[in-house]
Amino acid sequence: MNLHENLLGGPPPTELPDDPEPRELLASGTAPADVAAKYPTSSLAWAQLADDAFERGSVVESYAYARTGYHRGLDSLRRAGWKGHGPVPWEHEPNRGFLRALHALARAAGEIGEQQEYERCTQFLKDSSEAAAQTLT
Repeated sequence: MNLHENLLGGPPPTELPDDPEPRELLASGTAPADVAAKYPTSSLAWAQLADDAFERGSVVESYAYARTGYHRGLDSLRRAGWKGHGPVPWEHEPNRGFLRALHALARAAGEIGEQQEYERCTQFLKDSSEAAAQTLT
């Protein structure tokens, strides 16, 4: 039996390919806007922009950054074989940008009163990765 086999018969976990450059630039202190400009497909850069804007109290700006990171992440997941549902493990570091953007989108949607989007994104995060949902809240 394959150790990664889903015993419930659902889709296998999706693991995005590693893209270390944006992560390394952010870790070294490069401004997230500069990282997003150089790597516009990096959900991690957009998620960091969303977090920074939220911390400044710029909730609408955070929402826009998070939505960009979320959609960039969906594109990456689809290219990796994701079919619209199934696990996206937090434990696989390249998945964290998408999961952080999804969390940031839920958070900002909740703050601006977009209840359906908040609920949808919150559930999507839990369905994708319970570990992410617990870590990010």
